[in-house]
Amino acid sequence: MEKFTVHTGTAAPLRRSNVDTDQIIPAEYLKRVSRTGFADGLFKAWRDDPTFVLNQPAHATATILVTGTEFGVGSSREHAVWALQDQGFRAIVAPRFGDIFRGNALKGGLLPVELPSEAVEWLWDALDADPALAVTVDLEAREVRAGERSWSFPLDDFSRWRLLEGLDDIGLTLRHEADITAFEGARPSRLPRTQAA
Repeated sequence: MEKFTVHTGTAAPLRRSNVDTDQIIPAEYLKRVSRTGFADGLFKAWRDDPTFVLNQPAHATATILVTGTEFGVGSSREHAVWALQDQGFRAIVAPRFGDIFRGNALKGGLLPVELPSEAVEWLWDALDADPALAVTVDLEAREVRAGERSWSFPLDDFSRWRLLEGLDDIGLTLRHEADITAFEGARPSRLPRTQAA
C-alpha cells in the first residue's frame, strides 16, 4: 500500500449526500476479485449525465473528492474503495462517512477526511469558482488547506500511523515475518505448515 503523508491536488465537488456504496459501484461489478479495473463502474448511473461533475474536463483528473454527509453508507464492499482509487482519488472529504466504508477506506489506503458541513460547503463554492484550486490534505498535521483557509480533522492515532507507514493488513502481518518463520520452524512436523508463496 502506498504511504500517505501529504497530498496536494485538485478536487471535485460532488454535491450529493447519502451516497451509498451501490451508487459508488453497482453490484454487477462485484464479481471481480482483483483490486484494479473498477474505474469504469465508478458512479456508473450518474456518468450518463453529461453535467455530472466527473464528466467535466476541469474535474476529470481530480485526486480529492469533496462530498456531502453520509458518504459510503449501505452494504459493505471494498470495491467502492477500489473504484475510487482506480479513478485516482487519494482522499475523500465529507462531514460523515458510513462506518464500514470508512473502515474499508482506511485499510485500503484511501483517506476519509471528516470536516464540518460549513467547511465542505466553503470548498464546494471555492471549487465551483476555481476548479484548479489546489487542495492539500496533510495527514501528518491532520489538516486540510485550500486558499487561505485550513481545517483540522480527527483521525485516531493507529489509523494515521498505518497510512503514514503504508501498511494494509498484510503489511502489518509481514512486520512479524521473522517471528512467524521461527514459529513455523519450531512446529512438530506432524502438524500442518504454511507454504512459502
